[in-house]
Amino acid sequence: MLNYRGDRTARLIANIVMTVLSVCALLPFLLLVGASFTEEKAAVLNGFSIIPSQFGLGAYQYILKEFGTIGRAYLITIVVTVVGTALSMTITTLMAYALTKRVPGVKILNFLVIFTMLFNGGLVPTYYVYSNILRVKDTIWALIVPGLLMNAFSIMLVKNYFRTAIPKELLESAKMDGAGQATVLTKIVLPLSTPILATIGINSALAYWNDWTNGLYYLTDTRLFSLQTILNKINENVQFLANNSDKLSGIVNTSDLPTTTMRMAVAVIGILPVVFIFPFFQKYFIKGITIGAVKG
Repeated sequence: MLNYRGDRTARLIANIVMTVLSVCALLPFLLLVGASFTEEKAAVLNGFSIIPSQFGLGAYQYILKEFGTIGRAYLITIVVTVVGTALSMTITTLMAYALTKRVPGVKILNFLVIFTMLFNGGLVPTYYVYSNILRVKDTIWALIVPGLLMNAFSIMLVKNYFRTAIPKELLESAKMDGAGQATVLTKIVLPLSTPILATIGINSALAYWNDWTNGLYYLTDTRLFSLQTILNKINENVQFLANNSDKLSGIVNTSDLPTTTMRMAVAVIGILPVVFIFPFFQKYFIKGITIGAVKG
């Protein structure tokens, strides 16, 4: 009876703590949404609150009016996220599978992967390589290739998952039946690796969706700006959208722009896909992190 009561008390305390933490995690998002629906003058005078002091749709109306700029950035963000995530998962999976095999040079490859988790070439050499050698500057590949295409941490997660969660007997049986490495990978390993693939897929997609530094470093053509790059430009200079709207649809009175609430509205639009999609992959994410983090 004492153990039962103790376990019940522990579960109750844990539920209370997790509830408080969940509320704390939701509060910034609720504040962001409330601020985006606040009238510009009220936001400037009274600040932000979860419940708008004066309700207004000026920020979203301006976004709809300037959909030529923001809509294109939204589309670029979606394309970059989908293409980049697919390429990243492909490269990561192939590299991780290769590191699980006892072949000549695998120890060197494993060392190089771990080495990149500790050291990097620095910003200037990296910029020079991507701009002058690979020549991705002012192309859509500037948002896909630099820094995000392959992640050493993801490779180690997938490698450890392959070693610990895939039965060796199953792989050996497939080889005895004459299956090659490509067949084993595509027909056996990948179908059994849904949790870890979902995990690295979510991580990669979030990294691409939220990335703004590549646009800052490698893009000067505003037609290639992603949503996060535009949001960063707005934070740096609230006249950015006005300057672009002048080129697209005529002269705009910048004094009427809902600059404060507009930043909040763009941020809300930017995070909505993540908020809606993440719950469907959460169970795979937790399982993949738990198993993939086991030392292999």
